[in-house]
Amino acid sequence: MTVRLVSFLVLFLPVGLAERREGFLEVPGGPVWYRVSGEGPGVPLVVLHGGPGGTSCSFAALAPLTVGRRVVIYDQLGSGRSGRPADRGLWRVERFVEELHAVRQKLGLKRMHLMGHSWGASLAAAYVLSKGTKGIESLTLASPLLSTPDWIRDAEELRKQLPETVQAALRKHESAGTTDSAEYRAAEREYTRRFVRRKAGTPNPECVDSAFNRVIYEQMWGPSEFHATGSLKSFDVTGRLRELRLPVLLMVGEFDEARPATAARYQQLIPGAKLTVIPGAAHSLLNDNPEGTLKVLTDFLPAK
Repeated sequence: MTVRLVSFLVLFLPVGLAERREGFLEVPGGPVWYRVSGEGPGVPLVVLHGGPGGTSCSFAALAPLTVGRRVVIYDQLGSGRSGRPADRGLWRVERFVEELHAVRQKLGLKRMHLMGHSWGASLAAAYVLSKGTKGIESLTLASPLLSTPDWIRDAEELRKQLPETVQAALRKHESAGTTDSAEYRAAEREYTRRFVRRKAGTPNPECVDSAFNRVIYEQMWGPSEFHATGSLKSFDVTGRLRELRLPVLLMVGEFDEARPATAARYQQLIPGAKLTVIPGAAHSLLNDNPEGTLKVLTDFLPAK
């Protein structure tokens, strides 16, 4: 897919909201949509969305962080408002690392704080372990996927908390290979309601169903949050977490599918890491408890 690079737009928001600049950047594989919000002397914050195949639209709740600093978000290639190339060979961790590096270089981010949520935390950790810590002031791993084997073990524990009828439906369709059935999807929604997104929230008009790319999700992860069959099946950076020699914040929800107990173990592997459990939240921290999540981030990120 070839899309001509679009120069950034300057959008002036209502009084009291930060200035926004957005557009497209060419990265390995195609164009990605990005947005820079805010101004000020603070070191910029780059935020990576989950998925794989997800979108950055849920980060609207981070608007308060744009006071005094720039906050950079972008839709990873293949999803959201970014290009949709057909080449499935692009959906690799290594290429997403190069994508982030290209975004950083094109936006001139010599110094930055880096935050990733879920798969975005996988990408953030892989980026730092690949490119080093130079210019990265801090790393926030929110509801992180750092080891697929750990994630699956946690999912198995959480599935035991579901009603037996729901557990049976999950087992039946996973065994039969019919995970696209209505019954399986209904059982999956019960897991989601408990451990992924506990509150309905206010719909963001930028978050449309078509923004999510399930092809990428299933190729890299699998048919559901708790059933990994894709290329990330063996993903595991826990053996290298001791190499993260920079300020690190681990942040998970009280009812998160990225279980607090597992995050506590990761904290012990990362020198000097901080861990905060967000009360009342599942995996969707900014949806379930935006105030609590923002307070933790504000306290962790220095003003300058």
